[in-house]
Amino acid sequence: MTHPADIERHPDIAELRTRYELAAASPTAQALDGLTVLAGLYLALSPWIVGFNYLGPITVNNLITGLAVAGLGLGFALAFGRTYGIAWIAPVIGIWTIISPWVIAGGMETTGTIVSNVVVGAIILVLGLATLGLAGTRAMAMRRR
Repeated sequence: MTHPADIERHPDIAELRTRYELAAASPTAQALDGLTVLAGLYLALSPWIVGFNYLGPITVNNLITGLAVAGLGLGFALAFGRTYGIAWIAPVIGIWTIISPWVIAGGMETTGTIVSNVVVGAIILVLGLATLGLAGTRAMAMRRR
């Protein structure tokens, strides 16, 4: 019977972790991770920056989704080998951010919410797709070896 501790010592696991650490250390990955954190923080603070914090539902939405994006970016930066499998979540949050002013009930589609959410949503979508592509490229490269 195999114990979890035995699996952790397997040479293939150590090699995979080393490869993911190298992938996370690349300048491209670091830039993507940093920009993702910044985009998430902006999204979380955007109701107060742009001035639509009086609109409760969109304010709460942006705060929660922004913190989630920032957390994903930190996860990618600190533990890419363990978080690359959830890289698909960032583009989904980007799409949600773009459409949320119209989906959330109660007339949340003011000019400020639309411009802010569409721009930062598009940025999160692009960063998420780039991170997803980086994860896919690294996974394909490892399968070939």
